[in-house]
Formats: sequence, structure tokens, C-alpha cells
Amino acid sequence: MPTPVGAPKLVAFNEPLAQSLGLTWEAGPDRGAVFAGNLVPEGADPLAQLYSGHQFGQYNPQLGDGRAILLGEVVDQGGVRRDIQLKGAGRTPYSRGGDGRAWLGPVLREYLVSEAMYRLGVPTTRALAAVTTGEPVYRERALPGAVLTRVASSHLRVGTFQIFAARGQHEALARLTEYAIARHYPDAEGPMGLLRAVRDAQAELVAAWMSFGFIHGVMNTDNCSIAGETIDYGPCAFMDVFDHHRVFSSIDRMGRYAYANQPSIAAWNMAQLATALIQLAEDPNDWVNEATEIVHGMPDRLQAEWIDRFRAKLGLRSEQEGDLELITDLLRIMSDGQADFTNTFRALLEGGARDQFVDPAAFDAWETGWRRRLEAEEEPEATMRHANPVLIPRNHRIEALIAEAVEGDFTSFHRLNDALANPFDARPAFEDLRRPPTEREVVQATFCGT
Repeated sequence: MPTPVGAPKLVAFNEPLAQSLGLTWEAGPDRGAVFAGNLVPEGADPLAQLYSGHQFGQYNPQLGDGRAILLGEVVDQGGVRRDIQLKGAGRTPYSRGGDGRAWLGPVLREYLVSEAMYRLGVPTTRALAAVTTGEPVYRERALPGAVLTRVASSHLRVGTFQIFAARGQHEALARLTEYAIARHYPDAEGPMGLLRAVRDAQAELVAAWMSFGFIHGVMNTDNCSIAGETIDYGPCAFMDVFDHHRVFSSIDRMGRYAYANQPSIAAWNMAQLATALIQLAEDPNDWVNEATEIVHGMPDRLQAEWIDRFRAKLGLRSEQEGDLELITDLLRIMSDGQADFTNTFRALLEGGARDQFVDPAAFDAWETGWRRRLEAEEEPEATMRHANPVLIPRNHRIEALIAEAVEGDFTSFHRLNDALANPFDARPAFEDLRRPPTEREVVQATFCGT
């Protein structure tokens, strides 16, 4: 059960999401009490989930929801089953000595970034509510406590399968596999069909991340959703200046989860899922070849999704030989020229892209070939407009609004959340939010908050 808090106060409530879930709560103290865990809704049956997983490549035999409590499920207005979970609602059997709490910063970051991802069209968990608890949370210092309400298609992870496989609990693994197929991929045939479906969903997801300059930061197998949604927004970040090797996570000291490494890590995670699922065969050797074929198909599948995404960013719908070189040449000169990722791609549509480069000469040469390639396209501007956002949740903005929120001022949080509701629209009222950080504002590292 959630552990009650002293003085819950609602900071944000996602009314459109609540309506889509068929949920109604009257405005008032009860809303804060529900989303802090003080008042468990009728019909809820709270639980914490057990799983294991590879963390930075090292297998941990037991993990689990150390500060997350699943209230239950609802079927939304579209007939889709959704989990509703509290993050930061107190200790569970898997807290491993932790306090089971969250402080305000990571709660606001996840609320903003997950909702921004949804508006960008990227599969993601979503934020239903954020509540302050009126109690301190102790990290390096005392910080205001908070609880996030997260909504997901499910909280099944690669690590959920790994725990039963590692323990040799094959009956439980078989039940879990059947349930995952029924819930997420009803057309999949058996465990290998599930593996193929998850692989394809993850390929689409990671390609989408990269097309917006997003770095997850902690792609452990316990943070890899079977549903193909972005889950567990910890040390995540969107890039400002483009850099293939950019790392933000303070705990990723070797760069395992750097921007450019995300495709290979996604394939590695699928290999771990395959390793778990083949244990369901009467003779695991019977499925090794098929599982290997599925996992080895991941790079090509992901690259195809990646090229489609970046073609759209350049206004290209048709396929031509040389498109891959056109894309990679631009990314190379963006890296060399210290160009802002989001603003450069948007400027291809709006004009002024060369101004993003320290030395525009390289861009000028590239632009000539790109303009020639655009002659084969119809309405490239419309294609680009839906692929290149005006706004992303920039790190320096998030850090600044968290600092204000710690002092009790949520004005900047609500303003940025409102702006990100329409990330592809240029609106004068939010023009200042497009600005990259100054040298003093650059955020070098992001943190999990646990």
C-alpha cells in the first residue's frame, strides 16, 4: 500500500488524459490525496512488481518497483487497457534500503518530458498528475517530496521476463508470455512471435528518439518496455548542440548509453529477451536459430526506420540512392559546426539554417545538393513541418524551473508545459523557449533522482 504523506497538494493534473481514461475526480483536496497515495481509489488493488535486469551490462538478479506502486488498470475510451501507477509513494519490498520517495525535480522532469514526447508522436508512458507531499526527501540535501502518477500501456519490461527465466520458473514465464501477447500483440504467434513484435516496436521507438535528439540515458533491460513505449525518464535529455557521442547521465561514466549507441543497445536488450524466451522451448536449441535471426535483424530494421524519420526531416518522402549519404553528411557538418540539433532542422524549413553553424561554408555546399534533391518532392514543407519541432524541453529550461519550483513557484513549469502541448507550432508567445543555452546555462549532467 502507498505510505500516506503529511500535506499533499496537487501541482498538475492532466485533464485531457483523465478524460481519455474515463476517470473523473472533482477538483479539491481529494484529488491531491488520491495522487499522493493517501486515499486509495475504490477498486484499486495496489502492488509492486518484481523483475530483474542488466544494469549497464551487469546482471542484477533481483530488482523491482522500489518507489513505484501500481494502483490498478483501467480500460480507456479507445478500449485499450492502461496501468495507473504512483511513483514516489513509499517503500515496497524492493526498495533495497531506499526511502521509496521521489523529490520534486525528477517528478517535474518526467511530467514535462513524457508529455512532450507524447505530443511529438513518440510512444511513451504519460503523466496524469504531480503532487507535492509537504514532506522533505533527503538526498545530498533536504528537498521537497513529490509523487508522480504515471500511465502506461503496461509496466512489463524485458526484466520482467528475465526474473522468471533466471529462476527457472518456466510455468510463470509461459503465463507471462501468453499474457503479454494477449495484451500487446494478439497477432503474434508464440514466444518467437512476441520477440519479433517487441523488436519491431523497439526499432521504431529508438529511431523516433534519435530523430528528435533524445537520449534516454539508462537503457537497462529493466527500463525496456515490452509495449514499445519510452519508460523511466531518469537522466534523460534532449541534445542542444549535436554530438553523436553525447552523454548526460551522471552514472553513465563509460558512455554505454550515448546518443549514437542507442541502436546497438536496443539490439543488445532484445538479445536478453530472446535468451529468456527460448527457455520455453522443450529444447532451447530448437529456437536458437530463429531467435538469432530475429535479433540480428534489428540493426537493419532500425536503420530503415531511422532513414525514414530523417528523410522526413529533410522534406523527402520518396526514396533515392544517396539519401543516406545526404543525411549523414548533414549530421557530420552539424557536429563539426556545433549546430543546434532542433533549431537547425527547423531552420531548414523556416530559413536561416546556415546561421546555426560556426563556419557556414560546409553547410552552403551541402545545401546545394539538398535543394537539388528536393526538386523530386511534392510539398516538402508540409513533410518537414510535421517532423521538425519548434520546441523541445531543453535541459536548461527544466533545471531553471525546478529551481523555481523548489522555492514554491510553478509559473515556469506550467508555461513550458503549455508551450510543449503544440511543439510543431511557431507561436510568438513562446519564442524565447527556442533559445539554446548560453555557455553558463549548459547542463552537463542529468540525474536519476533516486
